[in-house]
Amino acid sequence: MTIQPYTTSVTVTANRDWLASRHGTDSTETITLDLTTFTKGVHFTEPEPGQPYGYVRSGVPVARITASGLYGPYDPEAKDGRQHLAGLVYTEAPYTPGSKNVPAALYWHGSVNTAHVPGGIDPTKIAPHPASPQIRFLGEVTA
Repeated sequence: MTIQPYTTSVTVTANRDWLASRHGTDSTETITLDLTTFTKGVHFTEPEPGQPYGYVRSGVPVARITASGLYGPYDPEAKDGRQHLAGLVYTEAPYTPGSKNVPAALYWHGSVNTAHVPGGIDPTKIAPHPASPQIRFLGEVTA
């Protein structure tokens, strides 16, 4: 019997056009995303042949789901906690097929270029909340 170790690596360059400044990038928080609440093609990409990982896109607005404590896409019309913006996914979060919970970094403090937020966002619809992020939205509304 012969054992042959096999090592592979994947390099991902996140598209952070939504990031208006580097301020706050050094103070992200670790969160867990509930992938079942996100929309394919808008919020995440699925694994493809030759690419073993799917990715939740960098810049997706997220909010904490009250019942589970996990994070889903921000929705000002939701009634499950997702109506209170927590921040944006800082860097692309990889996941393997079949995953439901995905670890990610939460960008909650800084400046965001509104026109480049994946899925769009309307800052005028963000309701004040004690846990609201400290984000300044710049540019035109895209939602």
